[in-house]
Amino acid sequence: MNLPMLAGTISAALFAAGLFPMLLKAARTRDLASYSLGSLVLTNVANAMHSIYVFSLPAGPIWVLHLAYVLASGLMLAWWLRYRGTGSAGAAARNKATVELQQSN
Repeated sequence: MNLPMLAGTISAALFAAGLFPMLLKAARTRDLASYSLGSLVLTNVANAMHSIYVFSLPAGPIWVLHLAYVLASGLMLAWWLRYRGTGSAGAAARNKATVELQQSN
């Protein structure tokens, strides 16, 4: 394996591994309040457009890296749509509202 291919493989693996903590936290807490819908949609549209370029290249580390980004951004958008208001922040807001309502009665 030549040096550029080795560097590309290692960097793709590191970048992909860097996505896992974010995905694990989002899956565990269902709290995606810090993400905006607009940003997630734009990221997914950009990834779809960028796929035309990436998959025109010979198969290699860039495909792995791009697939990691596509899967991560797709999951985050799907989870944002599914779990909005149900994660830790949503639960905390509901609990606070319940306490305030009980105290006012």
